[in-house]
Amino acid sequence: MQAWGPTAAGVFGLLIGSFLNVVIWRVPRGESLLPDSHCPKCDAKIRPWHNVPVISWIALRGRCANCGTRISARYPLVEIATGAAFALVAGWVFSVVGATTPFGAAGALSAIAAWLVLAAYLWLAAISIALTLIDLEHKRLPDAIVVPSIAVVTALLGVAAALSGNWSQFVSALAGAAILFVAYFLIVLVYPRGLGGGDVKLAPVLGAALGFVGWDALAVGAFAGFVLGAVYGLALIAMRRGGRKTEIPFGPFMLAGAWVGVWAGPAVMHAYLSLWALG
Repeated sequence: MQAWGPTAAGVFGLLIGSFLNVVIWRVPRGESLLPDSHCPKCDAKIRPWHNVPVISWIALRGRCANCGTRISARYPLVEIATGAAFALVAGWVFSVVGATTPFGAAGALSAIAAWLVLAAYLWLAAISIALTLIDLEHKRLPDAIVVPSIAVVTALLGVAAALSGNWSQFVSALAGAAILFVAYFLIVLVYPRGLGGGDVKLAPVLGAALGFVGWDALAVGAFAGFVLGAVYGLALIAMRRGGRKTEIPFGPFMLAGAWVGVWAGPAVMHAYLSLWALG
C-alpha cells in the first residue's frame, strides 16, 4: 500500500485538479458547477478528449480547439500542483499517520479510520489550492468552499479518531478548531481591517487539521501563517510595491502556515525548545 498509494493519489489529484480549475473560475463568479466545461470565449463545449489533465493542453498547444483562443498555462499548472500535493499528502498519511492508524491493520475500524484521515487531508489540499488562487485574484474566500469544509474536515477527522479509539486526537481536533476560530474572531474585533470574515471562517478548518496532528502542530501552524504574511508584506515594502496600509490576501498565508504545522510542526517546536534548552 505504501508503495503505490502516493502514485495512485497523484493520478487522482490530476483529475481533481481539472475540476479545481472549474471551481476557481466559476465559484467567485457565482456560476453553477454543473454545466459541462466550455470555452469562456466562444462558449463551445469542451469535448472529453480535450479535457484530459495536462496532456490535452499540451496537445492543443494551449489553445481552444474551436476558436483558437489561448488557454492560460494556469490550467495545467493547477492540475500538476494538485497531483503533486495529493501524492505528498498520501505519502505522509501512509508513513506517518499510518503508524498509529495503520492501513490494512487487524480490524476494519482502524483501516477505515486511516482512509478517513487521508480523505480529510486530501480535501484540505484541494481547497488550499483553490482558495489560494481565488483569494489572490479576487481577495476573498468564498463561503461556498469554506463553510462546507468546516463540517467535512472536522467530521472526517473526528470520526477517524473515534474509530481508532484515539480520543485525545478527537478532543485536540475539536479544540484546535475552536481555539483558532476564537483567536481570529478576537483579532477581527480588535482590528477589523487586519483580517476578513473569510479568514475567520477558514480558521476552524485549519485548526481541526492542525489539532488532529497535535498541539505543537497547532501552535506552529497558526504562528507560521502570520510570519509568512509579515514576510510578504515587508517584501512588498522593500520593493516599493506597497506600504504599511496595503491590503494583502491573508488566506494563502494561513493555508501555507497550516501545512508547515501539519508536516513540520512537532520538529519545529522541538528545535525551538531545544534552542532555549527546554526540549
